Amino acid sequence: MKTLSEYAFEKDQLLLIDKPWGWTSFEVVKIIRKKIRSFFGENLKIGHAGTLDPLATGLLIVLIGRKYTKKVDYIQNYKKTYTGIIKLGCMTQSFDSETEEYNFSSTSHITHELVQEISKKFKGEINQYPPDFSALRMKGKRLYEYARKGKKINHMKPRRVKIYQFHILKIGIPYIQFFVECGKGTYIRSIAQDFGIAIKSGAYLLSLRRESIGPFSIKNSYSMDFELSNSKRMNLTG
Repeated sequence: MKTLSEYAFEKDQLLLIDKPWGWTSFEVVKIIRKKIRSFFGENLKIGHAGTLDPLATGLLIVLIGRKYTKKVDYIQNYKKTYTGIIKLGCMTQSFDSETEEYNFSSTSHITHELVQEISKKFKGEINQYPPDFSALRMKGKRLYEYARKGKKINHMKPRRVKIYQFHILKIGIPYIQFFVECGKGTYIRSIAQDFGIAIKSGAYLLSLRRESIGPFSIKNSYSMDFELSNSKRMNLTG
């Protein structure tokens, strides 16, 4: 894979990044902003289209310059594809591996046939509650700011999201590997949480990788050949 240190920046461009595990989307943008300032000797407008959680990896589209940053809403409306692993038999408060496992349950009733049958419930338009540990705003703050202080938000409304494809790739109970193609605003962590409820064992999202956004593929991305300091790594702030 090509590395960012090899990249020749332009003042107006769309840059595909393979976001590393443990990095926030903001930290990726911050590094690129610093490199652009060094490259051109000036600050340029920069943003990203579609936040990836710190514990997710994969495609992050970084938009550089006014020509491209004004296209953020258009790009965010593209379909997205992901691969990942769901762990059955327990839950977490964050719906992923950021928080500790709890509410352990038996998985002895789960067969390959049952997994495939339950997966059919996660296709088409579905209602979904966003995770408490998400970047959505409520009363001027991100939901994760409340959640990480132990404050529960009980009046979030469900959102209608579109799942175009949801395929089970591999089953090795308690782990399920999957592929999903979804529309804007879909939380894959919530799919994992709801899958566990539907299969009566509990579940959470163990790992996630974004493979594509519309016509843009992870195969054409640049890796972040930089290291976060230990003090910054897993600083889960967005």
